Amino acid sequence: MSERLPRRVAVLSVHTSPTEQPGTGDAGGMNVYVAQTAIRMARRGVEAEIFTRATSSEQPSTVELEPGATVRFVAAGPFEGLGKDDLPSQLCAFTAGVLRAEARHDPGWYDVVHSHYWLSGQVGWLARDRWGVPLVHSAHTLAKVKNAALAAGDTPEPRVRVIGEDQVVAEADRLVANTEIESKQLLDLYDADPHRTVTIPPGVDTDRFRPGDRAAARAELGLPAEAVVLAFVGRIQRLKAPDVLLRAAAELVARVPGLRERLVVLVAGGPSGSGLAEPTSLHELAAELGITDLVRFLPPRAGDELVTVYRAADVVAVPSHNESFGLVALEAQACGTPVVATRVGGLPVAVAEGRSGLLVTGHDISDWADALGEFALDPGRREQMGRTAATHAHRFSWDRTTDALLGAYDEARTEFAARRRGDA
Repeated sequence: MSERLPRRVAVLSVHTSPTEQPGTGDAGGMNVYVAQTAIRMARRGVEAEIFTRATSSEQPSTVELEPGATVRFVAAGPFEGLGKDDLPSQLCAFTAGVLRAEARHDPGWYDVVHSHYWLSGQVGWLARDRWGVPLVHSAHTLAKVKNAALAAGDTPEPRVRVIGEDQVVAEADRLVANTEIESKQLLDLYDADPHRTVTIPPGVDTDRFRPGDRAAARAELGLPAEAVVLAFVGRIQRLKAPDVLLRAAAELVARVPGLRERLVVLVAGGPSGSGLAEPTSLHELAAELGITDLVRFLPPRAGDELVTVYRAADVVAVPSHNESFGLVALEAQACGTPVVATRVGGLPVAVAEGRSGLLVTGHDISDWADALGEFALDPGRREQMGRTAATHAHRFSWDRTTDALLGAYDEARTEFAARRRGDA
């Protein structure tokens, strides 16, 4: 192992565990990111210990994702019944659990702290000062950006989060952004230090997410081989805007009545965030639009089951109001399925417009119907763009992401040590 690599990294993910199923609750792309980078660090000889809040009395104290990549469940508040907005009150208890875990070892056990999301950044800030190691922080989403692009009727992010993010941005030794767009947001909205801000795109597991037999995937899901399949994968909440897909599908059927006989709209995911208060809203919308017979709801999928959904689809819709990157878009393209996504956040990076998918500005239903119709009504267009979608996705990999993170850790450690020598 290179001397420049850290021996151990303390990874903080307070509000959601990498062992949770993406697509429901607070689990999503961040869970995938934390798990995949920790596993690949372990394969390079760098131990990654992931601290997350325990949510069940039946959880073990630790779970091994892979030798050298361990998840540690920290008791902080009641196991159940706490939403993400309740967690600031438990940060003291969580921090105590993390510090106690480190105290069982010799001093200098961890070389770097990497926090994910602002809640973890608050814990990482204290751990950094206690352990004398640099803090690397990934925001994943930013309150000021989300509040500027709220879906109608959605609840703004609270002021406590905005303040907390400002504090973490000011304290972190390195800020990791998913795209240059996010880096600019950190600089413009949070006055981040450009020297301490680095852009590292997420990756995709191309060993798992790869093109395959579409007919077999449809047979596995019980879909007709000749169906026109539009899919949404992710958490059911206003931020992700799955309603846009249903409304656009209804518009397509109105334009081309004969399409109804073949159209299937797949929605794979579970309620999250604001969606928890209205868990049947999409079912009710389908009925209101008169397309109940066309919509099939699936529970959240992982692994090969998720691959099956991507392969079965003619196109995957990502109509989010905001995405720091959009891993669903990358996974779908890696499976050879083109994507129609909103032109927001990191999606213009995840989707190569005109080559791997299409980008829509805003949420006008007519515009979305136009874009989806390019694939629904033109199989040749879908096949052509599906091939280039897989090629585009292969530009991203978790190995590249992990190597870049380890480089950022090294720079942060070098500067942190120099600064401490100067202070001394």
